[in-house]
Amino acid sequence: MSEPINHHRRRFFGMTAVALAAIEFGVTGTAAAQSATAASLPDVKVGTHTSFEALKQVKAGVLDIGYAEAGKADGPVVLLLHGWPYDIYSFVDVAPLLASAGYRVIVPYLRGYGTTRFLDDQTPRNGQPSALAADMIALLDALDIEKAVIAGYDWGGRTANIMAALWPERCKAMVSVSGYLIGSQEANKKPLPPKAELAWWYQFYFATERGRLGYESNTHDFAKLIWQTASPKWNFDDATFDRSAAAFDNPDHVAIVIHNYRWRLGLVEGEAKYDAYETTLAATPVISVPTITMEGDVNGAPHPQPSAYAGKFSGRYEHRTIGGGIGHNLPQEAPQAFAQAVIDVDRF
Repeated sequence: MSEPINHHRRRFFGMTAVALAAIEFGVTGTAAAQSATAASLPDVKVGTHTSFEALKQVKAGVLDIGYAEAGKADGPVVLLLHGWPYDIYSFVDVAPLLASAGYRVIVPYLRGYGTTRFLDDQTPRNGQPSALAADMIALLDALDIEKAVIAGYDWGGRTANIMAALWPERCKAMVSVSGYLIGSQEANKKPLPPKAELAWWYQFYFATERGRLGYESNTHDFAKLIWQTASPKWNFDDATFDRSAAAFDNPDHVAIVIHNYRWRLGLVEGEAKYDAYETTLAATPVISVPTITMEGDVNGAPHPQPSAYAGKFSGRYEHRTIGGGIGHNLPQEAPQAFAQAVIDVDRF
Protein backbone atom coordinates (compact mmCIF):
# COMPACT_ATOMS: atom_id res chain seq x y z
CA MET A 1 0.00 0.00 0.00
CA SER A 2 1.39 3.36 -0.99
CA GLU A 3 1.93 5.68 1.98
CA PRO A 4 1.94 9.50 1.81
CA ILE A 5 4.27 9.82 4.80
CA ASN A 6 7.93 9.27 5.47
CA HIS A 7 8.82 5.68 6.25
CA HIS A 8 12.56 5.71 5.66
CA ARG A 9 13.18 4.67 9.26
CA ARG A 10 10.96 1.59 9.29
CA ARG A 11 13.05 -1.36 10.42
CA PHE A 12 10.36 -3.53 11.89
CA PHE A 13 8.15 -5.90 9.95
CA GLY A 14 5.21 -5.93 12.27
CA MET A 15 4.33 -7.53 15.55
CA THR A 16 3.45 -11.22 15.72
CA ALA A 17 -0.18 -11.65 16.61
CA VAL A 18 -0.63 -13.98 19.55
CA ALA A 19 -3.93 -15.74 18.99
CA LEU A 20 -5.39 -15.80 22.46
CA ALA A 21 -9.03 -15.87 23.37
CA ALA A 22 -10.39 -12.44 24.26
CA ILE A 23 -10.83 -12.01 27.99
CA GLU A 24 -13.54 -9.63 29.01
CA PHE A 25 -13.90 -8.68 32.64
CA GLY A 26 -15.30 -5.69 34.44
CA VAL A 27 -13.64 -3.44 36.99
CA THR A 28 -17.04 -2.11 37.88
CA GLY A 29 -19.19 -0.45 40.42
CA THR A 30 -16.95 0.54 43.31
CA ALA A 31 -14.15 2.94 43.98
CA ALA A 32 -12.33 0.09 45.73
CA ALA A 33 -12.19 -1.85 42.48
CA GLN A 34 -10.63 1.12 40.71
CA SER A 35 -8.01 1.68 43.42
CA ALA A 36 -7.08 -2.00 43.35
CA THR A 37 -6.43 -1.75 39.62
CA ALA A 38 -4.20 1.28 40.10
CA ALA A 39 -2.47 0.03 43.25
CA SER A 40 1.05 0.23 41.76
CA LEU A 41 0.69 3.95 40.97
CA PRO A 42 0.78 6.84 43.43
CA ASP A 43 -2.59 8.17 44.48
CA VAL A 44 -3.75 11.23 42.56
CA LYS A 45 -6.88 13.27 43.12
CA VAL A 46 -8.62 14.09 39.86
CA GLY A 47 -7.72 17.65 38.91
CA THR A 48 -4.52 17.74 40.98
CA HIS A 49 -2.48 18.92 38.00
CA THR A 50 -3.46 21.97 35.98
CA SER A 51 -0.52 22.30 33.59
CA PHE A 52 2.23 20.40 31.80
CA GLU A 53 5.91 20.85 32.51
CA ALA A 54 6.90 21.25 28.87
CA LEU A 55 4.99 22.40 25.77
CA LYS A 56 6.82 22.03 22.48
CA GLN A 57 6.40 22.36 18.69
CA VAL A 58 7.74 20.15 15.91
CA LYS A 59 7.24 20.17 12.14
CA ALA A 60 5.80 16.81 11.14
CA GLY A 61 4.22 15.99 7.78
CA VAL A 62 1.81 18.77 6.81
CA LEU A 63 1.68 20.22 10.33
CA ASP A 64 3.61 22.13 12.95
CA ILE A 65 2.39 20.04 15.88
CA GLY A 66 2.10 21.37 19.40
CA TYR A 67 2.57 18.78 22.12
CA ALA A 68 3.19 18.33 25.81
CA GLU A 69 6.01 16.12 27.00
CA ALA A 70 6.75 14.57 30.37
CA GLY A 71 9.16 12.00 31.77
CA LYS A 72 12.59 10.72 30.84
CA ALA A 73 13.85 11.49 27.34
CA ASP A 74 15.18 7.93 27.03
CA GLY A 75 12.16 6.19 28.54
CA PRO A 76 9.76 3.95 26.63
CA VAL A 77 7.33 6.15 24.73
CA VAL A 78 3.60 6.54 25.30
CA LEU A 79 1.56 8.60 22.81
CA LEU A 80 -1.68 9.93 24.34
CA LEU A 81 -4.41 11.07 21.93
CA HIS A 82 -7.34 13.31 22.85
CA GLY A 83 -10.86 13.51 21.44
CA TRP A 84 -13.49 16.08 20.45
CA PRO A 85 -14.37 18.48 21.98
CA TYR A 86 -11.45 18.03 24.35
CA ASP A 87 -7.70 18.55 24.23
CA ILE A 88 -4.39 17.54 25.79
CA TYR A 89 -5.63 18.43 29.29
CA SER A 90 -7.59 15.19 29.28
CA PHE A 91 -4.21 13.69 30.20
CA VAL A 92 -2.96 16.32 32.64
CA ASP A 93 -3.17 13.86 35.56
CA VAL A 94 -2.27 10.79 33.48
CA ALA A 95 1.03 12.16 32.14
CA PRO A 96 2.78 12.63 35.51
CA LEU A 97 1.64 9.17 36.63
CA LEU A 98 3.22 7.58 33.57
CA ALA A 99 6.30 9.79 33.88
CA SER A 100 6.72 8.57 37.47
CA ALA A 101 6.67 5.00 36.11
CA GLY A 102 9.60 5.79 33.81
CA TYR A 103 7.83 6.61 30.54
CA ARG A 104 8.46 9.37 28.05
CA VAL A 105 4.97 10.77 27.55
CA ILE A 106 3.98 12.63 24.38
CA VAL A 107 0.58 14.37 24.28
CA PRO A 108 -0.08 16.12 20.94
CA TYR A 109 -2.77 18.54 19.90
CA LEU A 110 -4.57 16.96 16.95
CA ARG A 111 -4.98 19.00 13.75
CA GLY A 112 -7.38 21.84 14.44
CA TYR A 113 -6.59 22.10 18.15
CA GLY A 114 -4.33 24.18 20.35
CA THR A 115 -1.01 25.26 18.90
CA THR A 116 -1.00 22.75 16.03
CA ARG A 117 -0.97 24.56 12.69
CA PHE A 118 -0.87 23.65 9.01
CA LEU A 119 2.44 24.50 7.36
CA ASP A 120 0.78 25.51 4.08
CA ASP A 121 -2.33 27.66 3.76
CA GLN A 122 -3.28 25.62 0.69
CA THR A 123 -3.43 22.27 2.49
CA PRO A 124 -7.04 21.04 2.68
CA ARG A 125 -8.54 21.33 6.16
CA ASN A 126 -9.30 17.64 6.10
CA GLY A 127 -10.71 15.92 9.18
CA GLN A 128 -10.99 12.38 7.81
CA PRO A 129 -9.80 9.81 10.37
CA SER A 130 -6.94 8.33 8.32
CA ALA A 131 -5.43 11.81 7.91
CA LEU A 132 -5.30 12.23 11.69
CA ALA A 133 -3.61 8.85 12.04
CA ALA A 134 -1.06 9.73 9.33
CA ASP A 135 -0.32 12.93 11.28
CA MET A 136 0.64 10.86 14.31
CA ILE A 137 2.93 8.57 12.32
CA ALA A 138 4.58 11.71 10.95
CA LEU A 139 4.96 12.96 14.53
CA LEU A 140 6.71 9.74 15.58
CA ASP A 141 9.01 10.12 12.57
CA ALA A 142 9.78 13.76 13.41
CA LEU A 143 10.64 12.83 17.00
CA ASP A 144 12.73 9.84 15.86
CA ILE A 145 10.48 7.42 17.75
CA GLU A 146 10.40 3.93 16.25
CA LYS A 147 7.60 2.50 18.34
CA ALA A 148 5.24 3.64 21.10
CA VAL A 149 2.35 2.50 23.24
CA ILE A 150 -0.67 4.30 21.75
CA ALA A 151 -3.59 5.29 23.98
CA GLY A 152 -6.65 7.44 23.40
CA TYR A 153 -10.38 8.01 23.51
CA ASP A 154 -13.01 9.42 21.13
CA TRP A 155 -11.18 10.83 18.07
CA GLY A 156 -7.95 9.79 19.78
CA GLY A 157 -9.18 6.22 20.27
CA ARG A 158 -10.16 6.02 16.60
CA THR A 159 -6.77 7.43 15.62
CA ALA A 160 -5.02 4.84 17.80
CA ASN A 161 -7.10 2.05 16.21
CA ILE A 162 -6.16 3.18 12.72
CA MET A 163 -2.49 3.44 13.59
CA ALA A 164 -2.55 -0.08 15.03
CA ALA A 165 -4.37 -1.45 11.97
CA LEU A 166 -2.25 0.25 9.29
CA TRP A 167 1.12 0.57 11.04
CA PRO A 168 1.30 -2.22 13.65
CA GLU A 169 5.11 -2.10 13.52
CA ARG A 170 4.96 1.39 15.07
CA CYS A 171 2.60 0.41 17.89
CA LYS A 172 3.98 -1.58 20.80
CA ALA A 173 0.52 -1.87 22.38
CA MET A 174 -2.75 0.06 22.56
CA VAL A 175 -5.30 1.33 25.08
CA SER A 176 -8.58 2.31 23.44
CA VAL A 177 -11.58 3.77 25.24
CA SER A 178 -14.83 2.47 23.69
CA GLY A 179 -12.93 -0.26 21.93
CA TYR A 180 -12.89 -0.71 18.17
CA LEU A 181 -13.80 2.55 16.45
CA ILE A 182 -12.71 2.02 12.84
CA GLY A 183 -15.50 2.84 10.41
CA SER A 184 -16.06 3.88 6.82
CA GLN A 185 -18.32 6.02 4.69
CA GLU A 186 -19.92 2.88 3.28
CA ALA A 187 -20.71 1.47 6.71
CA ASN A 188 -22.13 4.81 7.79
CA LYS A 189 -24.75 4.64 5.04
CA LYS A 190 -26.64 2.02 7.05
CA PRO A 191 -29.26 3.60 9.32
CA LEU A 192 -29.09 2.95 13.05
CA PRO A 193 -32.05 2.32 15.37
CA PRO A 194 -33.82 5.59 16.26
CA LYS A 195 -32.41 5.78 19.78
CA ALA A 196 -28.87 5.39 18.43
CA GLU A 197 -29.48 8.00 15.73
CA LEU A 198 -30.67 10.43 18.39
CA ALA A 199 -27.34 10.12 20.20
CA TRP A 200 -25.61 11.37 17.03
CA TRP A 201 -27.73 14.53 16.82
CA TYR A 202 -24.71 16.81 16.50
CA GLN A 203 -23.42 14.90 13.48
CA PHE A 204 -26.64 15.66 11.62
CA TYR A 205 -26.55 19.27 12.85
CA PHE A 206 -23.04 19.65 11.47
CA ALA A 207 -24.23 18.34 8.10
CA THR A 208 -26.11 21.61 7.59
CA GLU A 209 -24.84 25.11 6.98
CA ARG A 210 -26.91 26.19 9.99
CA GLY A 211 -24.96 23.68 12.06
CA ARG A 212 -21.60 24.92 10.84
CA LEU A 213 -22.54 28.50 11.65
CA GLY A 214 -23.97 27.43 14.98
CA TYR A 215 -20.78 25.65 16.00
CA GLU A 216 -18.64 28.53 14.78
CA SER A 217 -20.74 31.06 16.71
CA ASN A 218 -21.15 29.03 19.89
CA THR A 219 -18.08 26.79 20.07
CA HIS A 220 -17.51 27.30 23.80
CA ASP A 221 -21.11 26.61 24.86
CA PHE A 222 -21.49 23.77 22.36
CA ALA A 223 -18.41 22.00 23.72
CA LYS A 224 -19.55 22.46 27.31
CA LEU A 225 -22.90 20.87 26.46
CA ILE A 226 -21.12 17.86 24.95
CA TRP A 227 -18.97 17.54 28.09
CA GLN A 228 -22.08 17.58 30.27
CA THR A 229 -24.06 15.06 28.24
CA ALA A 230 -21.13 12.73 27.55
CA SER A 231 -20.08 12.65 31.23
CA PRO A 232 -23.29 13.26 33.19
CA LYS A 233 -21.73 12.58 36.61
CA TRP A 234 -18.46 14.46 36.11
CA ASN A 235 -18.70 17.69 38.09
CA PHE A 236 -15.94 19.59 36.31
CA ASP A 237 -15.51 23.24 37.23
CA ASP A 238 -15.26 26.25 34.91
CA ALA A 239 -11.49 26.45 35.24
CA THR A 240 -11.11 22.84 34.07
CA PHE A 241 -13.33 23.41 31.06
CA ASP A 242 -11.80 26.77 30.15
CA ARG A 243 -8.28 25.29 30.07
CA SER A 244 -9.38 22.90 27.34
CA ALA A 245 -11.72 25.32 25.58
CA ALA A 246 -8.75 27.54 24.75
CA ALA A 247 -7.66 24.82 22.30
CA PHE A 248 -10.77 25.46 20.19
CA ASP A 249 -9.53 28.95 19.33
CA ASN A 250 -7.33 27.30 16.71
CA PRO A 251 -8.11 28.95 13.33
CA ASP A 252 -8.75 25.58 11.71
CA HIS A 253 -10.82 24.02 14.49
CA VAL A 254 -14.30 24.55 13.08
CA ALA A 255 -13.28 23.49 9.57
CA ILE A 256 -11.67 20.27 10.82
CA VAL A 257 -14.59 19.33 13.06
CA ILE A 258 -17.22 19.99 10.40
CA HIS A 259 -15.25 18.14 7.73
CA ASN A 260 -14.74 15.15 10.04
CA TYR A 261 -18.43 14.61 10.68
CA ARG A 262 -19.52 15.41 7.12
CA TRP A 263 -16.91 12.99 5.78
CA ARG A 264 -18.32 10.22 7.96
CA LEU A 265 -21.72 10.67 6.31
CA GLY A 266 -20.21 10.79 2.82
CA LEU A 267 -21.21 14.41 2.31
CA VAL A 268 -17.68 15.59 1.50
CA GLU A 269 -14.64 14.03 -0.09
CA GLY A 270 -11.33 13.28 1.57
CA GLU A 271 -7.92 13.52 -0.09
CA ALA A 272 -6.91 11.03 -2.75
CA LYS A 273 -3.59 10.34 -1.02
CA TYR A 274 -5.52 8.62 1.79
CA ASP A 275 -7.71 6.49 -0.49
CA ALA A 276 -5.64 3.32 -0.07
CA TYR A 277 -5.88 3.65 3.70
CA GLU A 278 -9.64 4.08 3.56
CA THR A 279 -9.99 1.00 1.35
CA THR A 280 -8.16 -1.08 3.94
CA LEU A 281 -10.09 0.43 6.84
CA ALA A 282 -13.46 -0.13 5.13
CA ALA A 283 -12.82 -3.88 5.53
CA THR A 284 -12.67 -3.34 9.34
CA PRO A 285 -9.30 -5.05 9.75
CA VAL A 286 -8.52 -7.04 12.87
CA ILE A 287 -6.00 -5.37 15.18
CA SER A 288 -3.09 -7.61 16.18
CA VAL A 289 -1.20 -5.46 18.70
CA PRO A 290 -1.75 -6.16 22.43
CA THR A 291 -4.78 -4.16 23.52
CA ILE A 292 -6.77 -3.12 26.55
CA THR A 293 -10.14 -1.57 25.81
CA MET A 294 -11.90 0.53 28.43
CA GLU A 295 -15.32 2.01 29.10
CA GLY A 296 -16.76 4.28 31.74
CA ASP A 297 -19.89 2.97 33.42
CA VAL A 298 -21.92 6.10 32.60
CA ASN A 299 -20.53 7.10 29.19
CA GLY A 300 -23.22 9.34 27.74
CA ALA A 301 -21.68 9.58 24.27
CA PRO A 302 -22.47 7.14 21.45
CA HIS A 303 -20.36 4.00 21.91
CA PRO A 304 -20.51 0.29 21.06
CA GLN A 305 -20.92 -2.42 23.68
CA PRO A 306 -17.71 -4.33 24.53
CA SER A 307 -19.19 -7.61 23.32
CA ALA A 308 -19.59 -6.07 19.86
CA TYR A 309 -15.88 -5.56 19.32
CA ALA A 310 -14.01 -8.17 21.37
CA GLY A 311 -13.48 -10.27 18.25
CA LYS A 312 -11.69 -7.42 16.44
CA PHE A 313 -8.51 -7.97 18.46
CA SER A 314 -6.35 -11.01 17.64
CA GLY A 315 -3.44 -10.32 19.99
CA ARG A 316 -3.56 -10.47 23.76
CA TYR A 317 -6.68 -8.59 24.78
CA GLU A 318 -8.55 -7.44 27.86
CA HIS A 319 -11.54 -5.20 28.54
CA ARG A 320 -12.05 -3.05 31.63
CA THR A 321 -15.23 -1.24 32.58
CA ILE A 322 -14.46 1.50 35.09
CA GLY A 323 -17.15 2.14 37.67
CA GLY A 324 -17.93 5.04 39.96
CA GLY A 325 -19.79 7.33 37.56
CA ILE A 326 -17.08 7.58 34.88
CA GLY A 327 -18.16 9.13 31.59
CA HIS A 328 -16.75 9.65 28.12
CA ASN A 329 -13.55 11.53 29.01
CA LEU A 330 -12.18 8.52 30.88
CA PRO A 331 -8.52 9.57 31.20
CA GLN A 332 -9.42 12.87 32.85
CA GLU A 333 -12.16 11.39 35.01
CA ALA A 334 -10.26 8.24 36.04
CA PRO A 335 -6.56 8.99 35.46
CA GLN A 336 -5.18 6.22 37.66
CA ALA A 337 -7.24 3.53 35.93
CA PHE A 338 -6.20 4.85 32.51
CA ALA A 339 -2.51 5.12 33.40
CA GLN A 340 -2.55 1.65 34.92
CA ALA A 341 -4.04 0.24 31.73
CA VAL A 342 -1.15 1.76 29.75
CA ILE A 343 1.40 0.18 32.08
CA ASP A 344 -0.38 -3.17 32.09
CA VAL A 345 -0.78 -3.43 28.31
CA ASP A 346 2.89 -2.59 27.90
CA ARG A 347 3.66 -5.66 30.07
CA PHE A 348 1.48 -8.05 28.08
